[in-house]
Amino acid sequence: MRMYDIIMKKRNGGDLTKEEINFFIEGYTKGEIPDYQVSALMMAIYFKKMNTRETAELTQAMVESGEIMDLRSIHGIKVDKHSTGGVGDTTTLIVGPIVAAAGVPVAKMSGRGLGHTGGTIDKLESFAGFQVDIPIEKFIGNVNEIGIALAGQTANLAPADKKLYALRDVTATVDNLSLIAGSIMSKKIASGADAIVLDVKTGSGAFMKTEDDSFALARAMVDIGTHTKRNTIAVVTDMDQPLGYAIGNALEVKEAIDVLNGKGPEDLRELCLTLASQMLVLGEKAETDADARVILEEIIESGKGLQKFADFVEAQGGDPEWVKNPNLLPTAKTEIPVLARQSGVVESIEAESVGIAALLLGAGRETKASEIDLAVGILLKKKIGDPVEAGEALAVLHVNDEAKVEEATARLLKAYGIAESADAPKLIKGIVRSNETIKL
Repeated sequence: MRMYDIIMKKRNGGDLTKEEINFFIEGYTKGEIPDYQVSALMMAIYFKKMNTRETAELTQAMVESGEIMDLRSIHGIKVDKHSTGGVGDTTTLIVGPIVAAAGVPVAKMSGRGLGHTGGTIDKLESFAGFQVDIPIEKFIGNVNEIGIALAGQTANLAPADKKLYALRDVTATVDNLSLIAGSIMSKKIASGADAIVLDVKTGSGAFMKTEDDSFALARAMVDIGTHTKRNTIAVVTDMDQPLGYAIGNALEVKEAIDVLNGKGPEDLRELCLTLASQMLVLGEKAETDADARVILEEIIESGKGLQKFADFVEAQGGDPEWVKNPNLLPTAKTEIPVLARQSGVVESIEAESVGIAALLLGAGRETKASEIDLAVGILLKKKIGDPVEAGEALAVLHVNDEAKVEEATARLLKAYGIAESADAPKLIKGIVRSNETIKL
């Protein structure tokens, strides 16, 4: 078998066999096939695309290129949740504890933030002493004892994906449905989950900007899950404005604690209940979404979800008292309001620009080596559909370095569109299952 023949076959629109896919993934991972040939194949795939079978077999080959987590000693059906990324996306900190409290084991691998999207690990490290680099024995033990554990992804998890993504990033071949779906799902499958719930974002703050593209990505990932015998559901959700009101690590943790206390923003609570309901159904703790929601609402109202979060933080080295008293979390030195320049109704919020404004304050990473300031960020005061008067606060910057305020303020003001009237966008756009696509 020759790489030349595989490139030519795909260039001419042919379908690659499982053997051909395995050959190039294995050879590239081992360094036996050069970058320039794989670059040519990625470009051929970009233009000629892959069918459902090819996409699933590419994903499985990436899974098998490295370590596959063996979580069989964890009791019960392990259900993972993954978001395609957004601004203010704190769902894991809420969904994980309430799902665990309902009896579905949550064994999650998460990453750090890069750019304007926050990473779950960074948020949890707002708790002094919190450890994500824990031995697999402790990881499994924590899940069996308290129902939940979270660890950072290892370099040995789907190494072919890491190598391919770096190449795609510099050859203008990132934006292909099969390659995007395979990249995401290879890490989820290698992480050892029995079932997967996907939160596929759509809108200005999402990777996929249109609903059509977001539903297509959701379908591609669900098809991969089905092909690899993982029960998979995708929920397509709005990211045309930040989720909740908080953007920034400790600020988002405080907002998650508010939701676990039965308070917090309605959109964040609603999305968490939607995702968690799907996880309970896949985990066979509820027959229907409605049954699951009743269970989850009781868990929040009773305080069981908050207690589970405290147990989780303590089990990984953090102080559970910080969960009960979130004022102990990192706090910025200065709060600076950003004032509206005209009256009207908030018509739009460019979510990505809000995320970049928070990054400028130090809440995100421009490169992998960047240091994050866990205390800084933005608290929105107005969202789409809210009336606003000139001179009223649109948001409040939480700042430690005032040299960054001017640029962040300008970016934030530009993100807001104000008109005579506007309606808030629909939060849940639809659900994709193996046998159906429901658009709401």
